[in-house]
Amino acid sequence: MALSWLVLAILVQAFTVQARLFEIPEDQKHVVRNLNVKLLKATSDKEANPSVYVGLRLSEEHNLEKENEYFQRLKPQDLCSSSLNIKDSEPKTGLIALHLMAQKASCDDKHRIRLITCLKHHLLKEKESIVLYSKPLTSYYQYSLGILALCVNDKLIDKHFINKIIFAEENNQFVHGGSISIDTEAMAGLTLLCLKNSNKYPREEVIYMKKAIKSIKDKILNSQGTDGHLGNIYSTPLAVQFLLALGGQSGREPCSKAIQALLEAVNQGKFSNPMMMSQLMPVFHRKSYLNLANIKCDAMTDKPLSIPASPREVLIGDKSIRVRLVVEGQNFDEVIKVPSQSSLLDILKAAQDNSNFSFKTKGSLYGPYLTTVNNIEGQWQLLTDPDIYLSEGIADYKPTDNEKIILRLSSE
Repeated sequence: MALSWLVLAILVQAFTVQARLFEIPEDQKHVVRNLNVKLLKATSDKEANPSVYVGLRLSEEHNLEKENEYFQRLKPQDLCSSSLNIKDSEPKTGLIALHLMAQKASCDDKHRIRLITCLKHHLLKEKESIVLYSKPLTSYYQYSLGILALCVNDKLIDKHFINKIIFAEENNQFVHGGSISIDTEAMAGLTLLCLKNSNKYPREEVIYMKKAIKSIKDKILNSQGTDGHLGNIYSTPLAVQFLLALGGQSGREPCSKAIQALLEAVNQGKFSNPMMMSQLMPVFHRKSYLNLANIKCDAMTDKPLSIPASPREVLIGDKSIRVRLVVEGQNFDEVIKVPSQSSLLDILKAAQDNSNFSFKTKGSLYGPYLTTVNNIEGQWQLLTDPDIYLSEGIADYKPTDNEKIILRLSSE
């Protein structure tokens, strides 16, 4: 009996230490509130984003009226045609998954069954592509997100779909630009954790899940630098979500360092993209997407946000900067002069207005991304010298004076 009490005391102490380790310091709680306000402000954007809604619902502070108004603006019914035809150039797996997660976060079943049917059809096409071409129609990130959305909605997933994630992890296929994609690792890890924790699968399948989860954990922990980032600062929120959902002693200290790095990044204004803010919000409340499985909407209450000052908006500066823009494989290497605090998108526009340069973009939940440069369409990568991939999109990244920006057509 005495031994049992000793074990219980040790477990309680370990849980208390872990909770304290992840707790946001009192003098940093205004950072979380400011982030909440910025995410609420994003609900006034023209295009409604289901990820923003999910992030707000996984917060502990709510403006229920604004959240409900935003939810009504989401149009999941527009995603799935009655014929369920999928054009290879327009797969929507990740977007449908986020809308299904938003339905779960709202506790509203109005569109849930239709979205589940639609998502299953898209995932089938993704799996067929993996079988035929060794890669999904979209990406392993979206493929994993799709399965995660079904899992938090308590749906049983065929083992052949699950095995595609496990095989890809075993064969180190979660890569981007030749490096490990930590956000893809984290999304796959969250998906496998959800499946494992559901207790719906045979023991032999769970064993393979656990092995893949451990592999993902090791890669994520090994990706942490001295700055506390897991991968880069923008892959850190999902990586921390995974570690929080995983629990255990080995991830406590890396989580603590990563959360502190995220707090500092928010203070520096690095999280202005609504999509990235929505992935970060659960972390600051010690939650992950797995919490959607047991969300209790009736327990949510309005908690007025007391913000000492409005979040600062970054304005275009009075001074000018010079940025060298290089297009690899083409005869384009020019210095572009723009106001300080200009985004890379501003620089591309300036180059197009003043030189022999053209580009096109396409919208996404993360903002616009580059699709065409000088009439050449493809997957364009953004780098700085020497060969450092940008972790932000063209509308979010703000180059410094005399910086070099390289546009490279991917061969993947």
